[in-house]
Amino acid sequence: MVYVLFAIGFVILTIGANWMVDGASAIARRFNISDLVIGLTLVAFGTSAPELVVNIMASVSGNTDLAISNVIGSNILNILLILGLSALVFPLVATKEMTYRLIPFSFLAVVAVFVLANDGLFDGEVLSVISRSDGIILLAFFGIFMYYTVATSRNSTAPPQDTSKLMPVGIATGKVILGIAGLVFGGKWIVDGAIEIASYFHMQESLIGLTIVAVGTSLPEIATSVVAAMKKNTDIAIGNIVGSNVMNIFFILGISSSIRPLPFNPEGNRDMIMLFIASLYLFIFIFIGRGNKISRVEGAFFLFTYLAYIAFAIATLT
Repeated sequence: MVYVLFAIGFVILTIGANWMVDGASAIARRFNISDLVIGLTLVAFGTSAPELVVNIMASVSGNTDLAISNVIGSNILNILLILGLSALVFPLVATKEMTYRLIPFSFLAVVAVFVLANDGLFDGEVLSVISRSDGIILLAFFGIFMYYTVATSRNSTAPPQDTSKLMPVGIATGKVILGIAGLVFGGKWIVDGAIEIASYFHMQESLIGLTIVAVGTSLPEIATSVVAAMKKNTDIAIGNIVGSNVMNIFFILGISSSIRPLPFNPEGNRDMIMLFIASLYLFIFIFIGRGNKISRVEGAFFLFTYLAYIAFAIATLT
């Protein structure tokens, strides 16, 4: 049954992603809210639900390596794999708000979690841990991010729409709710099946979190951003990833470490550094590249970097 649900999960996930994008875009246009803000909030919350569920379960059960590696692995995948795939489908143009406010904020999230997790490196402590007080700090940063999102919504609204031809609000809301449900259930079934398969081959918990679980819990982001790129809705494609990355670190790790302090293995700094490099790539391509966009060539570079890193991780952790 696990393997059957594993296969069905992909179908439900794809349908959920389509409904999520269609419903969210309709709501945005109905109320003249920018697609960027919808991507940063509603879509990001919905697609981050699997990471939240997995991390809460991992924290409660004491599987701290899985909780941390899931978030770090998901964020690496979000930037390199998902934005890479999305850019290959259609070049991703970043808005002014995204370029100068939100991408730097996602970069700050990586720096913050690196500092908070490395007590041994910065404070000379014997053990490194993301403590409950660190979790409160992460949640406070998340509150600041949400404030920035509200400020963005005030300064970046969509042009007035002819609402007579738009999807009714009730139907659009229903599509979003059913889309989120499809993403959550589809993602969970895929993760359960992937863990079952990985356990059979006796893979390490940290490697499972970095690869199988990270890919499984990021499938909603993959489906949502690629579908958004196919529809040429790049605000949702980029906003979904940036919003999810910030949410994964500030909200999900904040909640997880508030439930139970998360001991951090210094070997995890390799993955932290990779996340820093991926975030730096995004920062450079958007700020220095032409037209504040990720081109198809840059998307291919993202994909190559991700595949090379995963191959390296599998080779060194097995």
